[in-house]
Amino acid sequence: MNLPIASEADDPRDTALVRTLGHGGLIPFVVLAATLWLVSDHLQAWVAMALVAYAALILSFLGGIHWGIGWQAGLRERLDKQTPRALHAQRRHFLWGIVPSLMAWPGILMPAFAGLAWLGFLMIIAYLADRTLYTRAGLQQWLTLRFRLSTVAALCCFIGAGAL
Repeated sequence: MNLPIASEADDPRDTALVRTLGHGGLIPFVVLAATLWLVSDHLQAWVAMALVAYAALILSFLGGIHWGIGWQAGLRERLDKQTPRALHAQRRHFLWGIVPSLMAWPGILMPAFAGLAWLGFLMIIAYLADRTLYTRAGLQQWLTLRFRLSTVAALCCFIGAGAL
């Protein structure tokens, strides 16, 4: 399967690349969730832990995105001289940026069926928070992709939990 990747001249924002990488990031979710239904009991624990770890890793990544957005808000603050508003936006992103990883951590420590359900729920919560924060940061054009990726990731966590 050939995934289209646009050149910089064709796509200055690299949206095709971002979409390709985002969809590629779903492969472990789909493969691991399906595998949980197919493997024998003695392999199920290992596959479940792999899915739990990957979901927690992705949630940490989703939080990390906000650090980049926060740095951009700080840069705009210096350029636009709008200190109070931009500084508030910057803090909001930095603070939210640590929440997904902190909330995902207990999911790693729970039994896999509960951890996967928890992580699926967190995928939804992170999307809902990002719906507000992305819009305030002027990044609403990414919300459709973000919704699709989050939906599949959360469903895979729930489907994986159902296999256990």
